[in-house]
Amino acid sequence: MTSDKARASTDAFVSPFQRLNDLLAPHAPGRAPINLTVGEPRHAVPSFVAPVLAREIDGFGRYPAIKGTDAFRRTVADWLAARFGLSTGTVDVDRGILPLNGSREGLFYAALEARRRWTGTSDRPAILLPNPFYQAYAAGAVAAGCEAVMVDAGPETGFLPDLAALPDELLARTVALYYASPANPQGAVASRADWAAAIALARRHGFMLFADECYSEIYREGMRPDGVLAAAEATGSLDRVVAFNSLSKRSNLPGLRCGFAAGDPDFLARWVAFRNMAAPQVPGPIQAVAVAAFSDEAHVAENRRLYDAKFAAATRILGKRWGYETPPGGFFLWLDVAALGGGEVVAERLWREAGVRTIPGGYLSATGAKGTNPGDPYLRIAMVESLALTEEALARIVETLG
Repeated sequence: MTSDKARASTDAFVSPFQRLNDLLAPHAPGRAPINLTVGEPRHAVPSFVAPVLAREIDGFGRYPAIKGTDAFRRTVADWLAARFGLSTGTVDVDRGILPLNGSREGLFYAALEARRRWTGTSDRPAILLPNPFYQAYAAGAVAAGCEAVMVDAGPETGFLPDLAALPDELLARTVALYYASPANPQGAVASRADWAAAIALARRHGFMLFADECYSEIYREGMRPDGVLAAAEATGSLDRVVAFNSLSKRSNLPGLRCGFAAGDPDFLARWVAFRNMAAPQVPGPIQAVAVAAFSDEAHVAENRRLYDAKFAAATRILGKRWGYETPPGGFFLWLDVAALGGGEVVAERLWREAGVRTIPGGYLSATGAKGTNPGDPYLRIAMVESLALTEEALARIVETLG
């Protein structure tokens, strides 16, 4: 059984970066610091961003509509169709697409709407999270008054949650399932069959499937991820399926805070009414930048090329150390350092001896009912710096750890 059924530990609701600060604060870096912790893209901002903002600057003087501009929704629908092979009209342009202030706020607020919509009768509603997980999922579960249940996603299941192992008792009280592909931090990619199984499970048990696809455009050549909406389209309906994406990773625009939710039009139409009272709108000029970004693939291809060069460097420098294999998606290394004492011990050592700042895998996971944390053996390294700085950091890691 790969499912931990107890409430996540307190550490699941503390920022992993605050925990890292506390761990490293007593120690000076052994060399000039290189920070490879936060998944913040450092590649160049696309050249079209500044001209679009300048052209649309007056839009900051008006309150934007919560449902977004017509141009934004049409562009997202067109991009989804082109990227994932959806038929025209599969995604309802008026009711099935919403702009978000980055995918994080959408993933958080979606839990609240899922709980409001849920028709189950259990007095212990649950929201399922892959373990490791993105902290916004856990925060959403807590805010919605649900139990955050961890579903381990380790090497034995290809670093994806083992949904087939979930007991019916748990599924009967499930409000929503968060499922990330490419997975953060492991980089595993869900197949069409994986998505189809998740969709079938959600519909059978009456819960929402929230597909976090914010790394969908960061993949290795020939490994382009499939999407949940394409799998849903094959069933003839987007019922109970919502995909989340953003420009942060795809277009190197984490500070723009712009993304979208797309899918089940009934869920999104109800959600927009709630969001109109509580959620942040996306400014018109920001949506105009998104229209430009989703209309251009050249900068995205160049972005992937830069990441591919860094993963090639990792292959050259790390070899097979610590179980390294190039992940099909995302921009993280997920290294098994259990033999060296685990992620926390190694992260502290790399900072003290090499000045390389990394994050323990256990800080991105939670301890479950079995008393174990599936991330403890691992170390996450974000491949976001320049090629030269990444090569320097990797060389220091090898020099320090052997």
